[in-house]
Amino acid sequence: MDYRDTPQEAEFRASLRQWLTENIPVGWDKIEDPEAAAQMRRAWHRTLYQAGYVGMSWPVEYGGRGLSAAYDAILNEEAGNLNAPSLPSVGYMGRAVYTYGSEEQKKHFLPTLLSGEAQWCQGFSEPEAGSDLASLRTTARLDGDHYVVNGQKMWTSGGQYADWCLLLARTDSDVPKHKGISCFLVSMKEPGVTVRPIIIASGEAETCEVFWDEVRIPVSQRLGEPGEGWRIAMTTVAYERGPADIGFIASYRRTLARVERLAAERGLLDQPETRKQLARAYVRGEVLRLNCVEQLAARVSGQQPGPEGSVAKLLWADAEQSLQHLAMDILGADELTGTESGWLSSYFTSRPVSVYGGSAQIQKNIIARMLGLPR
Repeated sequence: MDYRDTPQEAEFRASLRQWLTENIPVGWDKIEDPEAAAQMRRAWHRTLYQAGYVGMSWPVEYGGRGLSAAYDAILNEEAGNLNAPSLPSVGYMGRAVYTYGSEEQKKHFLPTLLSGEAQWCQGFSEPEAGSDLASLRTTARLDGDHYVVNGQKMWTSGGQYADWCLLLARTDSDVPKHKGISCFLVSMKEPGVTVRPIIIASGEAETCEVFWDEVRIPVSQRLGEPGEGWRIAMTTVAYERGPADIGFIASYRRTLARVERLAAERGLLDQPETRKQLARAYVRGEVLRLNCVEQLAARVSGQQPGPEGSVAKLLWADAEQSLQHLAMDILGADELTGTESGWLSSYFTSRPVSVYGGSAQIQKNIIARMLGLPR
């Protein structure tokens, strides 16, 4: 496959680059107040949507433009190159709804998800069911024309700002654990839903624990058939695990350039060990980029994301954590004594990359099954 832009894609890229240059919010990355940052993200989502840059590869009948996945990749790359705010993560949530939802659900939920009018979170992980998601204990008991949900979810990113949740709950305890899970579309404003932000090591509250106490959900808000939750979850995470889908490749390059400047400022570029670590960081980034290009080529040709996404997830975690560790090695003890350069926070933020979306151990198990290795 020729990985260069087609004439149409090149024209789109140039137009998009100009638009981003003119519309990226000034000073967005200097906002410290969490509420103000959340409002900025919502406004950015609406701005992108109004310009036609959200859900470009979605089917036209569901509000998209019916373009190939290459256009979404170009958006992520250019946004990353220009240090734009994070792009709205509507892809994997929307994929679940328009793949498994009824026509009524699609018409009701997809327009506001796409436009940013409604913000969504993902209620999958639990205190004792993180990587082993099939062991979840949150239950949904059928009571007439409603399900009654009780349980707890953990590591729910953005839960404090979400309007709706894509929720997994156990509806049948008498079948194998993977087969007794169903999926629901739940308003976070329902009585009995309690959200508690979690302050992580970086000092940010980007994730939450959510408690569900006798929460009543109409049967009409079950997504798919009873017991189909595991299948829906696997479709969702397949679209969630791609580093190319969040502009990571471009942001990694920017961070590597910053680390190189940091080493130069401290007179370390002539040291063999520093040069070797910088070279390794470059190679890790290139390996990840080429892996993502290969997966993008498969998606453009019509293939759906599969277990090979676990390879990219492992490469992504290794690249990000290694680069942040190198930055800390270059800074040394200075970064721990109140310089407030932001590197320490970035280092802490990189640590859970190997856990969320499925831990490194789980990704390796998926790859092992893909290769036909013994369980």
